[in-house]
Amino acid sequence: MNRLSKVTAISVAMLLSISPVMVQSSPHSHPLNEHAALDLLQRRIKRDRVYEKRISLDCIGYGIEETTNGYFEFVLREIHNAKCGGDAETSPAIDRYRVYRRSGKIQQWEAAEDKWQSYRSPEH
Repeated sequence: MNRLSKVTAISVAMLLSISPVMVQSSPHSHPLNEHAALDLLQRRIKRDRVYEKRISLDCIGYGIEETTNGYFEFVLREIHNAKCGGDAETSPAIDRYRVYRRSGKIQQWEAAEDKWQSYRSPEH
């Protein structure tokens, strides 16, 4: 084996041994699209049972309010129909969230403080 072949073989071996580590260290190496961001938000809300005592998840609708290069901003609204009750002409906002494309970080709008805050799992 000539010197160039040995260097190539060693380089390939190193890349193969390093690449899984690189993938694991940056789970969001590709920015989230709107569907993936909404899926992440819905899974987190369900896992943390955020609305368990307020409203059934089946009675919550999700809308996009803002899309930027950095994040997606979602509004959660009450669904009013025969199953969920309420005035079908209205759909009051329950909460607003931002899901950041690169990090997957979630922020929640705190209306009382008029600012975005890091999402924290409610204590049960």
